[in-house]
Amino acid sequence: MTLNRLRDAIIPLLVFLLTLGVWEAIVDYKNIPPYILPAPSTIAAKLVEDRALLFSSLLVTLGVTLKALVIATISAVALALLLAQSKWLERALLPFAIILQVTPIIAIAPLLLIYLSPGTAVLVCAFLVAFFPILSNTALGLASVDHGLQDVFDLYHATGWQKFLYLRLPSALPQFLAGLRIGGGLALIGAIVAELAAGASGQGTGLAFRIVEAGFRLDIPRMFAALALISLSGLAIYGALAWLSHLLLHNWHESARERGA
Repeated sequence: MTLNRLRDAIIPLLVFLLTLGVWEAIVDYKNIPPYILPAPSTIAAKLVEDRALLFSSLLVTLGVTLKALVIATISAVALALLLAQSKWLERALLPFAIILQVTPIIAIAPLLLIYLSPGTAVLVCAFLVAFFPILSNTALGLASVDHGLQDVFDLYHATGWQKFLYLRLPSALPQFLAGLRIGGGLALIGAIVAELAAGASGQGTGLAFRIVEAGFRLDIPRMFAALALISLSGLAIYGALAWLSHLLLHNWHESARERGA
């Protein structure tokens, strides 16, 4: 099992390094200038050169992303628990959540920047895109209780609170964690989109603002460096949430045990 995990970790890393090597070789062979396509070595050098500026912006973007994810998680779980208690309430409120989900965040961000401060508008955008996946997955998990187990609880005359605590919540946990992994990535996307809108209006300090700023200055290596930090941040968020899912599920749930996670 340990060798399999080591192999699973090394193979993606080797493919990634090979891709970077091919990229570097093509840029060097074709003699492509950095203002068109910088080589990975040039991007790495720019990361080191502008580390103070880029990493301070990274902290801003990550701060907004994590804050939005926490707020979205708490509010989505609370609403899912509320909807699970009443079908009438679910029919009344769920359409509003769907409307927020299907409305493009790029269309909402400029409007929010009119009514809210740039920092608050970015936070709201990140919250909106992370909220619905967590809500829908948690609500689905709460409704997906095994009928056999439900019959067992009825046979032993379990109370409503016992059914909720020992049956419905454990049944909903895998779905909730799946929604949380999706919401983590979407929170970062929402923050970046809102920062792009704020950056286009000359406001903001996050990584997306640095991309807009570098674009105006034709500093293409800095743009790629900021994009690299965004990508690494997304991988780190997904990896942390996947580890949390493994920690909570691997001892009892088949979806985690079958993968050998």
